[in-house]
Amino acid sequence: MDNESYATAGVHLEAAQNITETIKALASPTLGSEVVSGVGFFGAMYKLQDYKAPIIVSSTDSVGTKVKIANLMNRYDTIGIDLVNHCVNDIFTCGARPLFFLDYIAMSTLEEKKVTGLVKGVADACMNTGCALIGGETAELPGVYPEGEFDLVGFIVGAMEKENIIDSSTIQPDDILLGIGSSGIHTNGYSLIRKVFDLDNDPTPLNTVYPELSRSLGEELLEPHRCYYPLLEPVLPLIKGMAHITGGGLIENVPRVLPKNLGASFDTSKWKNLPIFELIERIGNIERQEMFRVFNMGLGMVLVSSPENVEPIMKLVPEATVVGSVIPKNEIIISRI
Repeated sequence: MDNESYATAGVHLEAAQNITETIKALASPTLGSEVVSGVGFFGAMYKLQDYKAPIIVSSTDSVGTKVKIANLMNRYDTIGIDLVNHCVNDIFTCGARPLFFLDYIAMSTLEEKKVTGLVKGVADACMNTGCALIGGETAELPGVYPEGEFDLVGFIVGAMEKENIIDSSTIQPDDILLGIGSSGIHTNGYSLIRKVFDLDNDPTPLNTVYPELSRSLGEELLEPHRCYYPLLEPVLPLIKGMAHITGGGLIENVPRVLPKNLGASFDTSKWKNLPIFELIERIGNIERQEMFRVFNMGLGMVLVSSPENVEPIMKLVPEATVVGSVIPKNEIIISRI
């Protein structure tokens, strides 16, 4: 009888150690002087400084089944970017500045190329937002994930001054909604997309360049989630609320930043519906209301502003577009006027 070992059980410690060293090298450029202890120790340490009355803001998320598209395309350099940008946007909606980030990668068998691609995307996005990749976990879980499958999860911590919290309490009827465009699908709705194109049974449509698109479907679907923090940070003093349009679309995300007795009315003629959404709607024969419930439909972030601040905001962010207004009833109206 052969001797049993961790390796024969499917866990490869030497490979894990090699990957850890690679991750340290990728994370190192993101670490500023505030990081007391980063990747490698049992717990990462961060020195919070330059705040008078700091409020800590945290969030966690994943890229969902977009990981399956990355696997089918054998491309892993973008979804780490998705992960960071999604989390940064979430905590930014209340005005927080990202401080540090941790990732969790789990797969059936550790593949160095795959892990390196994922972490490089995470590190690059952290660098672009001034966020430290302070730690994380890479887990080899044979028997939990099917061979070749993996998951990617992120955890972010940010901070802000207590007096600068954007809590939406001053929003009132006739306030203006300004939209900022998305870069594409972002990180939501991929289960529906896989069903529409039957990708689990036949991934060849990923290589197809449909008339609506200027590149292959696969490349379009892997377009990274846009980060709004650097663009919108200058307008924080001018806005009353901010909604990150993720799963649930405008219908479910905008109410999260409105007082309970208020709603919103959107005019879809005011912004561009990206070709990828038109393609999904056509191929899947999906009802328009369902499209707006699942996807961002071309808007990645919606700002709430008083009428007098609209012009100053648009001077600072020229791409901001008036897309609707706050209404005195608790409903979301989406129409083309």
